[in-house]
Amino acid sequence: MNINFSERYPEMKAAFGFEVDQILFSEQSPFQKIEILQTPGFGKVLIIDGCIMLTERDEFVYHEMIAHPPLFVHPHPEKILIIGGGDGGTARECLRHPSVAQIDLVDIDELVSQACLAHLPAIAGALLSEKVRCRFEDGVAYVKNCPERYDLIIIDSTDPISVGEGLFSREFYQNCHRLLREDGILVNQSESPSWLPKIVKGVHSKLSAIFPRMHFYQAHIPTYPSGHWVFGFASKRYHPVEDFQQDRYRSSGMKFRYYNQALHAGAFAIPTFFQELIDDAR
Repeated sequence: MNINFSERYPEMKAAFGFEVDQILFSEQSPFQKIEILQTPGFGKVLIIDGCIMLTERDEFVYHEMIAHPPLFVHPHPEKILIIGGGDGGTARECLRHPSVAQIDLVDIDELVSQACLAHLPAIAGALLSEKVRCRFEDGVAYVKNCPERYDLIIIDSTDPISVGEGLFSREFYQNCHRLLREDGILVNQSESPSWLPKIVKGVHSKLSAIFPRMHFYQAHIPTYPSGHWVFGFASKRYHPVEDFQQDRYRSSGMKFRYYNQALHAGAFAIPTFFQELIDDAR
């Protein structure tokens, strides 16, 4: 089979491509086109609407970094809301923390989870945990009407287009703030400051207007646009570096492939051009 996949980056007039051994899954849901490809270089790859969501080769970077920095800052995270994250990778990382008793995962598209459970069980298997309650509905509507309160909200969304657009709005962030307990933390994937600066500036201006503490941190994810990816850390109380629970980290015995204690602090040290971008957004 001679197949090639190419993800287009229209804002850069560029593309990223690779060879494909086999198409394992390809279906159009009511919301988006979902594909899982077997590749020689990246293992299995989840594609949604032509964009790479994860690859077996580097998914650990994204999932460790969206989950563990806030989980090791909050002193006792018990109840977590994940918006998006239907592939199960973020839930998998959250479940590694013994204090986590409940995860509510809200994703609009059940077919993503079904496909990943069938073809990416090492990532999606966490969705079957008794601690995880999956709700397949609109995350924007959920946070608007939800009576629950959470220690941590993780917004593991697609790009701010189509079904993901509402997850980058000010109203959505305000509703998330309401759902967080008095010392709650929100983390979201915030795109690439190198290639999508307008989106990053928008995330900063909205979250910093709602939360008393707002910081960005970063990770290197080779198969994401530019490879330079950032996350927003918005907190009602805790500072992401000063309140890092290093004793709990050391005693946890957890082993990571990307995240570690030194990287926790270093990830919040952002490049000059990125800092200037944020300063310009104020």
